Amino acid sequence: MAEKLRLMTVHAHPDDESSKGAATTARYVAEGHEVMVVTCTGGERGSVLNPAMERPEVLADLAAVRRGEMARAAEILGVRHHWLGFVDSGLPEGDPLPPLPEDCFALVPLEESTEALVRVMREFRPHVVITYDENGGYPHPDHIRCHEVSVAAFDAAGDPDRFPGVGDPWQPLKLYYSHGFSRAKLTTFHEALEARGIESPYGEWLGRWDPDRADVLERVTTRVECADYFEQRDEALKAHATQIDPNSRWFAVPREVEREVWPTEEYELVRSLVDTTLPEDDLFAGVREKVHCS
Repeated sequence: MAEKLRLMTVHAHPDDESSKGAATTARYVAEGHEVMVVTCTGGERGSVLNPAMERPEVLADLAAVRRGEMARAAEILGVRHHWLGFVDSGLPEGDPLPPLPEDCFALVPLEESTEALVRVMREFRPHVVITYDENGGYPHPDHIRCHEVSVAAFDAAGDPDRFPGVGDPWQPLKLYYSHGFSRAKLTTFHEALEARGIESPYGEWLGRWDPDRADVLERVTTRVECADYFEQRDEALKAHATQIDPNSRWFAVPREVEREVWPTEEYELVRSLVDTTLPEDDLFAGVREKVHCS
């Protein structure tokens, strides 16, 4: 029997795994592969973004509520889940920006957080790792730190001289950055809704888009077909009830329209130790051949 392939996706907060690439992970689980979601922080300093959840019992222990939400989302997606154990940095606001809390993930020495992720990589032994790009997808300090830690751990996990006390070396074969809403995707959704006489929530967003800003879609190397798993992704998102308002623009595009006009999730291949041909439609391209022939 062919060896199962293993995918690890590393995120900053609970809910990120459901809003970024969840249909892809659900697809690979359905195909019989192993998927692990690593969440770097507990989301302790997040806000309640769904008005229906602004209740005293929720606000009294938001961290515990978010742990429960994460467990439910992992169950829906069929993934394994690991808390890396660091504390949410919060999103600083103001002018000037206030300092980050002393105990937060973004201020933990990189060597310490990298060791924690290397330990998990050596235990799970992923063939493919997904994380955020150097901008964190958006400039939250935890997202940027998640990028830094993931890249450092990808490089260190296979090196026997790095962190020798945290498991046998294991070298992942491919590293990807996930890319979500690009200008091209928003434009496609906006035009598809208007063509069908459906009010679009994306016009104002597109109107604020800097025309000189490069579209992240230009960096995409890999588009994974996963339209059959959009409903599963939505259910995982809704499991994070403190973060996701079911009446928000997350759900503005009818699923049949989304399946028709944008049936993929997008990634950028940034490291590969196997031969592959770009563009790709499979995160395990090249890995399947190497693993099953070795």
